[in-house]
Amino acid sequence: MINLDDLSAVRRIDPSNFAGLIESFPLQLEQGLKIASAWSLPKWKASDFSNIVVAGLGGSSIAAEIVKSYLNYELTIPFSVIRHYRLPELVNQKTLFIASSYSGNTEETLSAYREARKCKAKMVGIASGGQLIELCKRDRLPHIIIPGGLPPRAALGYSLASLLVLLGRLGLVKSKMKEIERAATFLNEFKTKFVPTVEKLENQAKILAEKLYRKIPVIYAGEDYFYSVALRWKQQICENAKVLAFCNAFPEFNHNELVGWGKSEELREKLTVLILKDKGDHKRVKARMEIVKGILEQKGVPVIEVESFGNSLLERISSLIHLGDWVSFYLSILNEVDPTPVEVIDYLKKSLAQVK
Repeated sequence: MINLDDLSAVRRIDPSNFAGLIESFPLQLEQGLKIASAWSLPKWKASDFSNIVVAGLGGSSIAAEIVKSYLNYELTIPFSVIRHYRLPELVNQKTLFIASSYSGNTEETLSAYREARKCKAKMVGIASGGQLIELCKRDRLPHIIIPGGLPPRAALGYSLASLLVLLGRLGLVKSKMKEIERAATFLNEFKTKFVPTVEKLENQAKILAEKLYRKIPVIYAGEDYFYSVALRWKQQICENAKVLAFCNAFPEFNHNELVGWGKSEELREKLTVLILKDKGDHKRVKARMEIVKGILEQKGVPVIEVESFGNSLLERISSLIHLGDWVSFYLSILNEVDPTPVEVIDYLKKSLAQVK
């Protein structure tokens, strides 16, 4: 197994410095806040909207899911995340439709954009460029241009801050600018715990990665605020470490998936469960977490509890996002795979381009 404290080995496996992109998360939040605050918007007000629909895939959709979770008990109108070519019938003239595609060329998002135009929704685009920005300019629609040149999953801070600032500027939620600033300040200190120069004995991300080495991670978290974070962990482990991972939410999986741990002894030996915990979890969810941990451990399944850090909810959400990104990075090093390229996704896109 690779020694995660061997910096020369880390640099060899990570020639594109994906670690640097992970480390830039707080800077992205700061820059995303400034960018989204500066762009001009129509004189819309909160009463102009009956629902919010964000169309996006991959890194763009996870930003929307995190925002939806974070604002779960503050938003007073429905918030939907669409990962498809088509839009539901609920999209109409009173819909705030946000097309979010980091590259600006995601075909599903562009298809949804065209449908939203037909529905006469109130539309905003978020991208680094590409066809989406060209369409917004052509159609004279408001848009936010974020910095480009990154893997979409490594640009989460830009998308996350842009969405939060946008919703605040439209009066759909209280302004989150101060919360974003405080979260970025918190993360600038927090990230120093996980960078490659911090040795394993004091580096939680390295320790967790070693516990997940040659295992299939199953990540559980509370539905209301942290399921989107569990989904981020899953996605990052799949894309960066190139291994399968799965996730689900408390309390839902207690009503079905929990039973599936019963008979599969051979499979259980290959799995490790992570439970993402937060001080704001519902007291009954906290009780469920403890009981489920005991059930799984009795079956011989390793269970790792991971606590959030920080004071505000946004700080705590961001802390687990950032820790998970580092865990996926170190797992890629242990697997001796470059975290940056996603060749099978590139192949899929090229193959789809040949299909008419």
